[in-house]
Amino acid sequence: MRWTRGWSVGLALAGAAAAAVLFFFWRGSTPPLPARMLPESQAIVYVNLSPLRAATHFDRRPVAHDPGYQRFIESTGIDFERDLNEAAFALHRLPDLTGPNGGLAFSEVFAGRFDPERLARYLAGIAASTETYDGHTIFSVPSQGRTVRVAVLPAGVGQGMVAISNTPTPEQIHSMLDRARTAWLPFGGPSPTLLHQYYGELPVLALAWGLGEIGLPFADSGELRVFGFPLPWRVDTVFVASLRWTGAIRLRVEEIAPSQATASASAQALAGLLGVLRLAETNLPAQMTDAGLLTFVNSATVTHVDNKAVLNATLPESLLRSVVRAPDALTSGSFNRRGDPGDAR
Repeated sequence: MRWTRGWSVGLALAGAAAAAVLFFFWRGSTPPLPARMLPESQAIVYVNLSPLRAATHFDRRPVAHDPGYQRFIESTGIDFERDLNEAAFALHRLPDLTGPNGGLAFSEVFAGRFDPERLARYLAGIAASTETYDGHTIFSVPSQGRTVRVAVLPAGVGQGMVAISNTPTPEQIHSMLDRARTAWLPFGGPSPTLLHQYYGELPVLALAWGLGEIGLPFADSGELRVFGFPLPWRVDTVFVASLRWTGAIRLRVEEIAPSQATASASAQALAGLLGVLRLAETNLPAQMTDAGLLTFVNSATVTHVDNKAVLNATLPESLLRSVVRAPDALTSGSFNRRGDPGDAR
């Protein structure tokens, strides 16, 4: 059989198709780079803001910035609503809830359209001290009674990266810089244990997700509360939560319980709470209800599968937009967005 040009083109197309399929499955099974750089923690939260920005256009709506944040924008050229593409957060539970650092600390990796040199100059101007670690400068910035450590990483393809941590010791930011050396590789080095344990539970191409004890920010006197409502879970409950687009934005939250009985009890308690919320939203006057919350509550279903209690719901765009635009959503209290970082001194 003669080898023709048609055969060559066919084989090349077949090879390209196979490579595309392999790349798709690799992307779906490999955690995103910012999450792989995080240190060990009790929980991880990741947000891919690029598709959320395209879906909600939250960056196109004018916002009145407070003076401190406006000075930050002018000094660095960074506007989080416009420039941030990805954000990964590690949640660290601290042993002393009444200590100077409180009960929760954060380590974060931000990726977006940053000018690394301009940001580094700004940080040098507000830092109380600096440290050199593995060729990187770590800026220590006092903020709200804590020390926030910030390292600006070399720009990747089309975007810069920043590592931030407000933990009591520098161990966590050192870990992030160590992992940054190999995290760029397709099959990079060490990554957080939580990713190895639970990342495979997530749907492919989720827009945002959380793993581990993601209820920690809502802990209040040993129990979880959202908008004042007590939730039927312990503070150290392990969750796998995700947002994905399937014609609408779908929320899925799984509680991974220690036993089937615990999961069943959680599912029953959560179904009861949803019933109370539906009753309240239905019977309150129209001016006291929230249309987005009502849509969310009415779409929610709760199931129990083995040792998992599973919540599925539709997240209205209005509710998602309010979450994305929340003042503290991007910084979690580490990099003081609302105050003037220049006043940290």
